[in-house]
Parts: sequence; structure tokens; C-alpha cells
Amino acid sequence: QVHLVESGGGSVDVGESLTLSCVMSGDIGNVDTFGWSRQPPGRPRDHIAYLTKDDRTMYDDSVKGRFTIYRDNIKNMLYLRMNNLKPSDTAGYFCGADTKPQTFWGQGTQVTVSS
Repeated sequence: QVHLVESGGGSVDVGESLTLSCVMSGDIGNVDTFGWSRQPPGRPRDHIAYLTKDDRTMYDDSVKGRFTIYRDNIKNMLYLRMNNLKPSDTAGYFCGADTKPQTFWGQGTQVTVSS
């Protein structure tokens, strides 16, 4: 079991930045891949950023060059730095941990970007 709790969401203007945080606890040593997904209003959830246990990163094209996923192994924290935010980034954001075969998700934090 891995328990995750997100924070750091809020309401910002176009072009501003936010950093989302995710506190992780439990069986973190068995996690193969960490990630962030988001769910815009009325739309399905999309996976937008991944970080493997050997520190490889992958990004969806919609956030590539603007978002950065990283973690602090000492503090058991996962982060998502979001720059140059757009109205299309408005969504609930969720951090996840994949232990194969099971993936755990947090409850989410809301980000709203106003033009």
C-alpha cells in the first residue's frame, strides 16, 4: 500500500506558476513509477508526467517544456512544477505511484487558471 496526499493547488492567472506537492507514505520502496495525472471538468483523466525509479521522465505533449516532475527521496515527496499556466491546464491534479501490478492515487488538488 502507498498513501498519497496532494497539496499546492489554487487559482492563478495565465502565465503564472504553481508547484504541486505530494506526500507519500507506505511501501514506497516497491514503486516503479511515480506520476501526475489531471482531469479537466467534464473530461476523462489524462496522465501528464512520469518519473521512473531510475529518474527517467516522460511528459505528455500538452505540458512538455512547461511542467517538471521531480521528487525528494529523503522527504518522500513528489512534486510537479508548472510554469506558464494556461486556461486549458484547469483541472483536478492527482499524484500516483505504480508498484506493479497496483497503482495508487491521491485524492487530488484543484488548479484553476483564469485568463
